[in-house]
Amino acid sequence: MLLTGMTRDGTFLIENGKLTRPLKNLRFTQSAVQALNSVRGVTRERRLVGTEGTASYVPGLLIDGFSFTGQTG
Repeated sequence: MLLTGMTRDGTFLIENGKLTRPLKNLRFTQSAVQALNSVRGVTRERRLVGTEGTASYVPGLLIDGFSFTGQTG
């Protein structure tokens, strides 16, 4: 299963555990199986994401090696 999409407003570079600067929106293409196999951390906090009928209550994930394939102008 291949996931493809774009980040939205609020994407920031984190260096040494601190937010350093905003980034342009990024395109990604990533195997869901590879991404889940590369999870290094899971937040305790959960968020409701999606729309009515397709919403999910999910944690944040720290994923090693997520594949970004481009950026917006």
